[in-house]
Amino acid sequence: MTVANEIADSTVLTLTDSAARRIKRVLAKEPEGAMLRVSVEGGGCSGFQYLFDVTRSRNDDDLVIEKDGAVVLVDSISLPYMEGSVLDFVDDLIGQSFKISNPHASASCGCGTSFSI
Repeated sequence: MTVANEIADSTVLTLTDSAARRIKRVLAKEPEGAMLRVSVEGGGCSGFQYLFDVTRSRNDDDLVIEKDGAVVLVDSISLPYMEGSVLDFVDDLIGQSFKISNPHASASCGCGTSFSI
């Protein structure tokens, strides 16, 4: 499988097949209409951190990304920090987690949820 086949296109955030499958599984355990919100806020050990929240509310200015039943929201404040990023779900010997590959990040911490620009 090529990367082009496993990523849902978006100018801000793309989802791999693995991320979409995991998001869909997570949301299946939530009330109907649940979506995953991915956002950026100040903090963390590198200056900014990613937040992952399950929500049922959508703002008018949210970017909505849908792939294979998975729905991800990105708020308008986080959009510039995440442009061109890829959201993946990784299951390896260390554990399972969502990983964001962000082309704007100049450094990130070991946890993978904190970054600097």
